[in-house]
Amino acid sequence: MCGIVGYVGKEDATPILLHGLQKLEYRGYDSAGIAVRNHDSDSLVVKAEGKISNLIQKLNQMDFHSTSGIGHSRWSTHGKPSETNAHPHHSDDFNVIGVHNGIIENYQELKEKLIRKKYNFYSETDTEIIIKLIDYYYKKYKIGPIDAINKALVRARGSYALAIMFKDYPDQVWFAKNGSPLIVAKGENGCYLASDVPAILKYTNKVYYVSDLECGVIKENDVRFYDLNGDDITESKKITVIDWNSDAADLGNWPHYMLKEINEQPKAIRDTINAYVKEDGKLDFKSIGLTQEYLNKLDEIYIFACGSAYHAGLVAQYAIEDLAGVNVRLELASEFKYRNYKMNRNSLAIVISQSGETKDTYEAMLKAKENGVKTLAICNVKGSTISRSADFNAYTYAGPEIAVATTKAYSCQLIVLYLFALFLARTNYKLDKDEYYNLINVVKQIPNKVEEILNNQTSVQRLASRFVNKRDVFFIGRGIDYAVCMEGALKLKEITYINSNAYAAGELKHGTISLIESGVAIIGVATQPELIEKTVSNMVEVKSRDGSVVALTIEGNDVEKASKYQLYIPSFNPHFMASLAIIPLQLLSYYVSVSKGIDPDKPKNLAKSVTVE
Repeated sequence: MCGIVGYVGKEDATPILLHGLQKLEYRGYDSAGIAVRNHDSDSLVVKAEGKISNLIQKLNQMDFHSTSGIGHSRWSTHGKPSETNAHPHHSDDFNVIGVHNGIIENYQELKEKLIRKKYNFYSETDTEIIIKLIDYYYKKYKIGPIDAINKALVRARGSYALAIMFKDYPDQVWFAKNGSPLIVAKGENGCYLASDVPAILKYTNKVYYVSDLECGVIKENDVRFYDLNGDDITESKKITVIDWNSDAADLGNWPHYMLKEINEQPKAIRDTINAYVKEDGKLDFKSIGLTQEYLNKLDEIYIFACGSAYHAGLVAQYAIEDLAGVNVRLELASEFKYRNYKMNRNSLAIVISQSGETKDTYEAMLKAKENGVKTLAICNVKGSTISRSADFNAYTYAGPEIAVATTKAYSCQLIVLYLFALFLARTNYKLDKDEYYNLINVVKQIPNKVEEILNNQTSVQRLASRFVNKRDVFFIGRGIDYAVCMEGALKLKEITYINSNAYAAGELKHGTISLIESGVAIIGVATQPELIEKTVSNMVEVKSRDGSVVALTIEGNDVEKASKYQLYIPSFNPHFMASLAIIPLQLLSYYVSVSKGIDPDKPKNLAKSVTVE
């Protein structure tokens, strides 16, 4: 979850490191720090608790220039947030300095070994332990960085992405990876490494993805890779070109990234549609390897995901089963990997992850592959761990998403899943030609409908003020509306800290209704024509118990008697209504968050990419 950045080149390293950390702050903002070394091997380590702005204030009071360095923004795992536990960490004599993303599982065993070797420890982190282990092997065997790193990492169990500086090599930054994301790149004025693309997009869009159990080094004009044997494998590495505009990762004139990204959804959805719907109106999934022959043999589809991606999968479950007539089994990736479940080999596993680095989702995908099941990855980042491991890739085209709470990436996931459902339905002859092209055209209308909602935010803004002092909010809906409720509840709890939970409306009388009392807010989502009457009936039940009901429904529905407040969205095809219904709920969460004085881009205790268990 933490953010790592490194630089070696011709320029002053500190501004480049700080720029990278600011772009990676969504990965962790408990604390931050940088370490730089000059040509004389003098080093400076500066750390600060809290946001990166605190680190910048410290650095403004110092005058130390170097053309190489590493930086880190922390999401706490081992040890509470503090300046002492902040990265970078160092050996006792500052011979080795490093930063780390991940968890070293056998840290206690390694620490006991190092204590016997007279090492002292100042922090509560597993990172300090791995840095001092590298220092131990470097000094004991009098070997170079490659062997010292590899010997340490053979002993370490867990996940890591490491950036390391050695006193004897002041103009180099070394790196290693296993299970945590890491990229390196060569630019005009030096070489870079980072946890994620936005950190270095200003300088270059051509990157190398570091694979598990690889280490390497960046120098001023060179990048080298090595395997566990110490053999140079640089020639085998391929460059990935990131087709993101560097301005897309900038805030511009928007007050927050989240509001910017909510309003970018029409373009992101359009770009994703255009990637798969060709000029002749046909869908193209064959180019990614999904042939009619293969799809016709499928008995079942599995969907693995976590968080918002799981909610997109729930929408897809309804759409695929209804349109294509194929059974879908949706699983939380974080739970599925622990189950002894025998998968059907004549099936396809769809794995959904914005970053392509979600650890639980990746491990669920590996379990599917072990069962002989083909995998389709839906990711927003080309070259990510999941996309490189999957059999097929259907990318979303949301561009960089910086706010922790996903909005546009979720909406683009829905689009890919809709289009896949239509392609599968036509392949299975569940849709005739006219129905098929008609529904494709319906999907193509989604960006315009989203724009229509975004152009009328006043009612949502007014409603937000009534949620500021709420302690509990319940979301209720049926079918696809229940999936929308789950995502809406997640958005609200993520960035407002209000206890918000989603329930299938039919489950109210099985326990939840006992929690309804005067002043408790209930948001009822009712957009599915066949289910509206039933959901409205549930709203009436809640209102009769003094609950404060908000109805989110389509224009023309009479819900005023069943609710206190109303939010209306345009009428649309019910299969794809989730793409419209989620927009007011995203906006509601944003405006409530801002009204409460919370930074919606950086909610407490959360990070953008969950790369550790």
